Amino acid sequence: MTPELAGNQVVIEVLYLIASVLFILSLKWMSSPTSARHGIWAGEAGMLLAICGTLLHHGIIDYPMIAIALVLGTIIGIPLGRVAMTAVPQRTALSHAFGALCVTLVGSAEFYLRTPDISRFMMSVLSIEVILGGLTFTGSLMAAGKLQEILPQRPLTYKGQNFVNFLLLAVALALAVYLVLHPGSRMLFPFMIVLALTFGVLLIIPIGGADMPTVISLLNAYAGLSAAAMGFVLDSKLLIIAGALDGSSGLILSIIMSKAMNRSFTNVLFGAFGQVQASSAAGGEERVVRSATAEEAAAILSAANKVIVVPGYGMAVAQAQHKVRELFDALTKRGVDVRFAIHPVAGRMPGHMNVLLAEADIPYDRLVEMDEINGDFPATDVALVIGANDVTNPAARTDTTSPIYGMPILDVDKAHTVMVIKRSMNPGFAGIDNPLYYLDNTLMLFGDAKAFVGNIVRELSGGHG
Repeated sequence: MTPELAGNQVVIEVLYLIASVLFILSLKWMSSPTSARHGIWAGEAGMLLAICGTLLHHGIIDYPMIAIALVLGTIIGIPLGRVAMTAVPQRTALSHAFGALCVTLVGSAEFYLRTPDISRFMMSVLSIEVILGGLTFTGSLMAAGKLQEILPQRPLTYKGQNFVNFLLLAVALALAVYLVLHPGSRMLFPFMIVLALTFGVLLIIPIGGADMPTVISLLNAYAGLSAAAMGFVLDSKLLIIAGALDGSSGLILSIIMSKAMNRSFTNVLFGAFGQVQASSAAGGEERVVRSATAEEAAAILSAANKVIVVPGYGMAVAQAQHKVRELFDALTKRGVDVRFAIHPVAGRMPGHMNVLLAEADIPYDRLVEMDEINGDFPATDVALVIGANDVTNPAARTDTTSPIYGMPILDVDKAHTVMVIKRSMNPGFAGIDNPLYYLDNTLMLFGDAKAFVGNIVRELSGGHG
């Protein structure tokens, strides 16, 4: 290696080292709302340094093509980044799909470039890379389709489905083992990829919308692990570090969210959770639902001392977070203690409610996690539920036949008064009827969340004036 190339390699390694540190700091800072913005900037700076380091590599021979790819990627990426907050979950799933496709394509190129002269270890890692990349690509596309409602949101199941899924994965792994032992059998490689792609589709279609937050974080873990495997194939320490961070954090988050639902990975992936449940009142006496107007709701809130707001996906759909901030301000001016109860799986992705409320500049200290706030509901005057269905369903505590039985929920039913803003009596994303709506201390506020909260704010302002 010439002195010039040696110096260039030192610069590359230094850039990669700084980028690795920034990636680690980014993950650390994004664990807290107060430092999340710094985490985003650190991650972006780390990625920029990583790209610059890669462009300095002496093996690059066609910079014009790379420049064209960067321009095209920018043209595609800018509009994809400008999505409504309600579309962030499916946008996140698309990001996983793009990353996984990249991993699969790079792995395929490396296979054909290196075989048959490839070590068994490298072939093993490469097989893991393309299998994980392939199933993550199609699985993420299916998840995005469900979240965007292009595909059916309910589980699509058939008899022997899990057996078929496991058989496909087993055959793909068997082909991988054979290729490790006989890397010259190039004709088998495409079949392995096709099986992985098919497995990704079949893995996600039987999963209901209620499990999408966990599925997205799990697909994030798969994408990270496949990227780490690609790091071994390309001899890139930076990719190994970044992929390991992505994979481990996604896996840990999936574990946390599964515990929050009191369910296992196997139940999430193979339980077909989310089938529409028949109402327990079917065929029996009709249950009574009490409703209230915005004027009545405003009067109840203005007379309260303690209010807990429970945001859910309905708030995201209506884009009501800024009106909720106005409600927070109006009640706070009246001396009402207002806090927000955050369930780990509320919304369609991890941290969905935190992101929405932060966008509306709700103070961070007003956002309280489920475990910390559940004990306060019995002493709460009003629990205002805005579009949160499944995470407030008391059937999780009482109905042993319910699919969500045993799942920790927000104990809103224990508040003195419960007010639920909802468009209709339709079940939530899990397809399960909610007995909360029929309790004596519950008032249903039917309508669009943004409009209804806005009406409450107007009533409060008029009464205050």
